[in-house]
Amino acid sequence: MSYFGKNIRKIRSLKSLSQQAFAELFDLKRGTLGAYEEGRSEPKLETLIKIANYFSIPIDDLLTSELTVNNLLKFKGNLTIEQNIGEQEYFTKVPCITTLNLNDYVKYADKESFVQELPYLTLPINLDKKFRAFTVQNLEMSKNDLGMFPKDIVIGELTPLEVHSKLNNGTLVFIVTQDDIILRRLFISSGSIVLRADHKNVEDIVLTLKDIKEIWRVRYVFYHRIPETNFSLEEKLEQLEKDFDILKNNK
Repeated sequence: MSYFGKNIRKIRSLKSLSQQAFAELFDLKRGTLGAYEEGRSEPKLETLIKIANYFSIPIDDLLTSELTVNNLLKFKGNLTIEQNIGEQEYFTKVPCITTLNLNDYVKYADKESFVQELPYLTLPINLDKKFRAFTVQNLEMSKNDLGMFPKDIVIGELTPLEVHSKLNNGTLVFIVTQDDIILRRLFISSGSIVLRADHKNVEDIVLTLKDIKEIWRVRYVFYHRIPETNFSLEEKLEQLEKDFDILKNNK
């Protein structure tokens, strides 16, 4: 198995290059580059040598091991950090599933060339893990004016299908099926996957593993508003005492 496709995709991400821009550097067609990245095709020796030389990466490393960002930054050449500008920090680019591209994502989730062209968020999270951002579409995960509402954004980390059973019951996930993307809490029961909303009036969805294309475990949530905070009675009394002291001192 060649790691060439994964490695050039990581190089593009590190250099903030689109597929088109990267392809033009080496006189390639964008479709050809997409085929490399998806593992559907391997490069000609001439192309391989050009890319390896351009980024000063040994050909063997480019082909036989999955390079991390730290590995890549150790190589000299066009991947090194600019001199005399201090240490640079690289954030993860997270492709974002929105209202407009949701249906297309359901169809083309397995096409890396499609995913690379999605709008993305840039976040200070683990560079070596795979994430997706999903825009909340409905009120299913809201409860008593709390929870998540449309336009909130959840960030999910990819959970391989073969290890889904290791997720704790109640884990918040969004799941890509053959027809839709569903944001709910996951429960495993008798070999079935039950997706449960926080809203009490929404019925469970029961799936089997063959119904699922991707599982993304929610790690972060970005609210479109400032969430309401429920204070305990003790905290409210404490705040009233502080307010009273302020009023008394101002007399």
